[in-house]
Amino acid sequence: MYAVFRETTYAPERPIQDAPEFVEFDRLHAGRPGYRGTVVTDVGDGRHLTMTLWATADDMHAAREALGPAIGKLLGPLMTAPSVLLGTGPVVVNDLLEAAAADGDIR
Repeated sequence: MYAVFRETTYAPERPIQDAPEFVEFDRLHAGRPGYRGTVVTDVGDGRHLTMTLWATADDMHAAREALGPAIGKLLGPLMTAPSVLLGTGPVVVNDLLEAAAADGDIR
């Protein structure tokens, strides 16, 4: 499994997860081959940290290429600063499902 980490900034007064454009992008993102999930965290002042998981590095690269136009059209106008790629790489530890199952928080 491979992960992408990104910082994105949106207007702090508008919850990004409620924006129709964000919901549409999320749907397109989740429909890509190899998609394994995304965690988006609001860290304050409109800043969001995102971790997206992919089955393989090829899936990750193909998604980035394919989703570029959708990012520009749907998310670009909502951003207040350019998105920053923090890093990508192979996942070496993953206990998310195990922890969620223990908490009864699997959706």
